[in-house]
Amino acid sequence: MRSAFIRTLLELAETNDRIFLVVGDVGFSVVEPFAERFPKRFLNVGVAEQNMTGVAAGLALCGKVVFTYSIANFPTLRCVEQIRNDVCYHNANVKIVSVGCGLAYGALGVTHHATEDLAIIRVLPNTTVVAPGDPVEAAAATRAVAERPGPCYLRLGRSGEPLVHGPRVEFRIGRAITVRDGDDLCLIATGTMLATAVRVAEQLEREGVRSRVLSMHTVKPLDTEAVLQAARETSAIVTLEEHSIVGGLGSAVAEVLAETNEARGRFKRLGLPPAFTARVGGHEYLKAAYGLSVEGVVGSIEPLLERAKSAR
Repeated sequence: MRSAFIRTLLELAETNDRIFLVVGDVGFSVVEPFAERFPKRFLNVGVAEQNMTGVAAGLALCGKVVFTYSIANFPTLRCVEQIRNDVCYHNANVKIVSVGCGLAYGALGVTHHATEDLAIIRVLPNTTVVAPGDPVEAAAATRAVAERPGPCYLRLGRSGEPLVHGPRVEFRIGRAITVRDGDDLCLIATGTMLATAVRVAEQLEREGVRSRVLSMHTVKPLDTEAVLQAARETSAIVTLEEHSIVGGLGSAVAEVLAETNEARGRFKRLGLPPAFTARVGGHEYLKAAYGLSVEGVVGSIEPLLERAKSAR
């Protein structure tokens, strides 16, 4: 996803001289093309993410479109006060880009995990929160947030994410993408869990379960109509996210269902527990350990499907 992001940002910067990229001394092997092509619009502020955010806010208030970039937890969790007071309070045109969301930097431990970022950025006023599901969505999302006024958070995977879509996808902020259709179950995935959701749907189809898969790439503003349509047309809804089940996609969907009385016991959030991991290992190992592998997700869904069948 990060390569798709930087390629797209380069294209945008060719025709928009207001675009700046500010990094926190990371991203090398990825950001060099931008730095070489636009040296006067590239700033490396060092390992100083709070200052990075303040600088970005200042540039934005001077009329620039500023992208900040660092490892997922650092441009978000480390500088929440600067995001809140410098960026959001002034509705500054800053686009916070994080790479390596969730457990992507698994072996580096809790200090490098980003498992609360969606919840924290989502609650701040004036923010738009976007977590693309594959490199195609990442490119489209980069264009979308560049054009959208005000603070945006773009949450990317680390690298090597599988393609879910063809070369082009119809991408609109606040509108979910239907990847597969079905009426037995709706899997609503955000970010890096999209490919897993598709594989889960394929496995369930072999068992006779027709699953709808929605890419809910925008967590804020949420596509409430897609959620309500799924509640009306399918037997159960499951959310999937590489994030704490508290405050992220699952919470956002639960709020919609609760306020409209549409859940009726047919809803489940799948994600990470609200706890620090005591495990150390690679990305896929950690996802499996927390039930976010294909097998783990299928195992978690089966009791919900049984309840939904008995309620028909």
